[in-house]
Amino acid sequence: MRIPASENQLAIFILSLSCLLLMTGCGSPFGGRGDGTERAKPVDLKKAAAPVIRWSDSDEDGFPDAMELGSFNDRSNFRTWFTYIAEMQFYKISEQWTREQRDCAGLVRFAMREALSKHDRQWFQAMGEGYESLAPDIRAYTLDRSPLGEKLFRTDFGAFEMSDIDTRFSEFADARTLKNYNTTFVGRDRRQAQPGDLLFYHQPWVQKYPYHVMIFIGGERIAGEGSKDWVVYHTGSSAQDEGEIKKVRLSVLDQHPDKRWRPVENNRNFLGFYRLRVLE
Repeated sequence: MRIPASENQLAIFILSLSCLLLMTGCGSPFGGRGDGTERAKPVDLKKAAAPVIRWSDSDEDGFPDAMELGSFNDRSNFRTWFTYIAEMQFYKISEQWTREQRDCAGLVRFAMREALSKHDRQWFQAMGEGYESLAPDIRAYTLDRSPLGEKLFRTDFGAFEMSDIDTRFSEFADARTLKNYNTTFVGRDRRQAQPGDLLFYHQPWVQKYPYHVMIFIGGERIAGEGSKDWVVYHTGSSAQDEGEIKKVRLSVLDQHPDKRWRPVENNRNFLGFYRLRVLE
């Protein structure tokens, strides 16, 4: 716009410019909408992009990727807590492990739940005397914010689908369920086993519940003597016997008087070593 030369023209120009600025603040495309409503505010992309749990199952093992411990540190810390808690039950059973849950698979369930828990002062007080903080908590999630809540155990075959949360996951799993849907076969050679792996046996026609599970802890954390082939397990319960926790070396089980319980490759009742799928 050309600036006028005369004073009258200058006054008119200033008045026109003032009106233009007033319109800009009330109803022009550069100000408000002109209909009394506020102009739309820009979207805050950081708030809009809230984190969402990814329910993919990239390895199709039945567990969502969000449940699997993806980092080396998380897997290592889980193994430390899992084996330590299981071993501690040999010395004194925690009151947190309810009596009706005490059998071979119950030891696995209990140790897994407590390994995933938040290990704060309240946890140590509840577990009883003698527990120490041996490792950091798992960073991916703890039990109170697990993607599946407390339904840690899969109960059927298949890759993960959203509907499985209500139909194929449970807080409970017996030895057979642990083997079939919650672990992956590692091998029958103990040199392939890592602390926290499970040993399974199958004794058909001999006992009411043919599957039995033990926890391979490797080296002892309590009263250690340097050996790296320790296992801990519950003998199972019955109407007449509550059973007990045992801690023994594989080399001792190799000489078990009942050959069905020897963890050796030529024993067909010994199914081998298996790894929890949350560690895969």
